[in-house]
Amino acid sequence: MADSTRSESLTQRAQLRAAMRDGWRLIRQRGPSQVQFWFIALLIGIAAGFAALFFRMGTAALQAWVYGAEDVHFLHSFVQNLDWYWVLLIPTVGGLIVGLILHHFTPDGRVRSVADVIEGAALGDGRVEVRAGLASALASFLTLSTGGSTGREGPVVHLAAVISTWVSTRIGADGLTGRDLLGCAVAAAVSASFNAPIAGALFALEVVLRHFAVHAFAPIVIASVAGTVINRMAYGDVTEFDLVTPGALQFYVELPAFLLLGMICGLVAVVLMRSIFWADAVGSYMQDRLALPRWLRPMAAGVLLGLIAIWFPHVIGVGYETTVLALTGSLVLGQVILFAMVKTAAVAITMGGRMGGGVFSPSLMIGALTGLAFGLIATSILPDVSGTHTLYAFAGMGAVAAAVLGAPISTTLIVFELTGDWQIGLAVMVAVSMSTALASRLVNRSFFLTQLTKRGIHCAAGPQAYLLATIRVGTMMRPLADPRCAAAEDCAVLVDRGLVLPASASLDAAMPIFDGADVAYLPVISQNGDSSEILGALYHVDALKAYNRALAAAAAEEHR
Repeated sequence: MADSTRSESLTQRAQLRAAMRDGWRLIRQRGPSQVQFWFIALLIGIAAGFAALFFRMGTAALQAWVYGAEDVHFLHSFVQNLDWYWVLLIPTVGGLIVGLILHHFTPDGRVRSVADVIEGAALGDGRVEVRAGLASALASFLTLSTGGSTGREGPVVHLAAVISTWVSTRIGADGLTGRDLLGCAVAAAVSASFNAPIAGALFALEVVLRHFAVHAFAPIVIASVAGTVINRMAYGDVTEFDLVTPGALQFYVELPAFLLLGMICGLVAVVLMRSIFWADAVGSYMQDRLALPRWLRPMAAGVLLGLIAIWFPHVIGVGYETTVLALTGSLVLGQVILFAMVKTAAVAITMGGRMGGGVFSPSLMIGALTGLAFGLIATSILPDVSGTHTLYAFAGMGAVAAAVLGAPISTTLIVFELTGDWQIGLAVMVAVSMSTALASRLVNRSFFLTQLTKRGIHCAAGPQAYLLATIRVGTMMRPLADPRCAAAEDCAVLVDRGLVLPASASLDAAMPIFDGADVAYLPVISQNGDSSEILGALYHVDALKAYNRALAAAAAEEHR
């Protein structure tokens, strides 16, 4: 009897293993069904949520150990009591380690962040670089722990994208499935990092996928909720900022002030973004001019940060304590303006020095300081028709962050979820709408899209601008053996005229040549060192057909 029971148990186990193997093979060959996809989305949400949680807890633990702080939420109060040489040495050593990591594990010494996730969604079938992504996460972890003046949302978003990339590769996901899984991972990471499930889901749709397709909404929400549950298991059901309600809006009378605040915050956001780009350009120029190894660049930034932190420890880390002081109105006007200027410089140095981190938390701090400065002035000029000055700090926090991220919807919601106060919605919405409308005209839509534009990736203009870069000439050409292809002699004539394309080029390089040369086809060559061989020809009509198919597929994905 016992032998019979044991044999039956072994048979059931073998059948279960066989069923799992068959299910895995089916997923790899045909892609997951809807139910399977939702289950995978849940697992990715859990994994990304834990990654974000461990990143946050690890950063706090290392930061507390390095600076000897009992509570990293009040870090700058502890740093004020340190000897000046420690304040200088910690970010310097941190920058050196970051530089060595990026030098050895990334091809260009650059930290991967949200812009690379957007690029992966648009051009990479929902995939990002795994090796460089893991190195970037470690570099950003050390940057935040040793005094870097950035935020944690950029690293956790890219780390989550690495997780979804691994899963997409394992199951052989197509572009549509890969992008949806990427959105799930991003939503879970943001939710777990900030305890903001609604904003996390909308951030993935608005910023990363850049559409609100119905087919992506349900799995992204599932993953976002999973990330939030993980956050609340560790920190409880509490808001990021535990604050007193700032006061009621004096309704119509005060709305023009928030319109003006939104415009000012838009300009402040532009200053912040352009400061970062300027610092990056200066850093690259100095690196080339002095022939410095690229691994020394983050260390140089660490030295500058340490020097600033000796007098202004408020710039260290995400700036939680200073943000709370601004939102509670505990700073005077002179301090507010000075801290905002110094924080902007510190963020530019950190990111221009390629130390790693994100821009969301710094933009919250700078926005809160900007709003408080405006509120202190407005309430002193018109005290009878103004609410509290802290209400302006809340609105400014959302307005600057929304303009930097180019995400008015998710940023408005994340301010509500970070504070737990839904009564200030009208003020925040008015300020956010004005800041994003103004800033998007002075930069290329957002900080991330401007980053991509500077790399020659034009995601801001929509699929019609970047889809050409996804189609390779080698896949669209007609080989010489094809009877519909031009003769090799005719192709050679065009090669002599310089009208030629390498097989590795994409259609974004081919279309301008077609437009300028007015030819029906372009020879395609393979290049092996100094020698080249004509492989075939790319016809203008074939390129246009491929482009139309890609546009139709993108439109279909957004409206599914």
